[in-house]
Amino acid sequence: MKAKGERITCATAYDWPGALALEEAGIDLCLVGDSLGMVVLGYESTLPVTVEEMIHHARAVKRGLKRALLVVDMPFMSYQAGPAQALLNAGRILKESGAEAVKLEGGAGIAPSVRALREAGIAVMGHLGLTPQSVHALGGYRIQGRIRAEAKAMLADAKALQAAGAFAVVLEGVPAALAKSLTKALRIPTIGIGAGAACDGQVQVWHDLLGALPQPAPRHARAFASQFPGQVAALKAYADAVRKGSFPAAAETPAP
Repeated sequence: MKAKGERITCATAYDWPGALALEEAGIDLCLVGDSLGMVVLGYESTLPVTVEEMIHHARAVKRGLKRALLVVDMPFMSYQAGPAQALLNAGRILKESGAEAVKLEGGAGIAPSVRALREAGIAVMGHLGLTPQSVHALGGYRIQGRIRAEAKAMLADAKALQAAGAFAVVLEGVPAALAKSLTKALRIPTIGIGAGAACDGQVQVWHDLLGALPQPAPRHARAFASQFPGQVAALKAYADAVRKGSFPAAAETPAP
């Protein structure tokens, strides 16, 4: 798709109904992100997410997919100890979920793990820029690569991931000009989130796309629907019908 100049569409999903909708919409790539910790499980960050939780959600998503490529995030401390740990956990994720690929955060430092996974036949997507698993080391959720040294280091990291065998790289929270330069410099596709329109594709979180949470979507996201108010309205209508005794009606009651 990159060679043909075709933009790659990617969205997260965390359950079977979400996967069915994503498949029906023709999205190219489905990511079961460790963002599920924040948008599904109610954690304050992605750090508490476990391998077991990722497998549980990815297995449900896989049941709803037919065409979209399924990528699963490797959660915090499931690969940082080195290639042996990465291989063990990535193999388990693919074996138990049915996914086609995994995603790791980091640059040249994780290149040996990426290479080990590729040598074992496991497809790997990289992730640079604002890497949520390193939020405390980065000093919070802030744009990365604004100063020249950071931009130079990110280019080196991207090339290291490519050389190690990554098939694509997510660029999150990166200035648009830098993301454009990285996209031109790499043979592999870049998938942007908060990185401007010059990337080869875009990824967004399900709940941000659909307005499924009470808080507004982040600046880098666009809510293409407003589900949360509709859900609240439906639940209020249901509760009101129960209290008034109009639900269940005859049509919703078993015949004698």
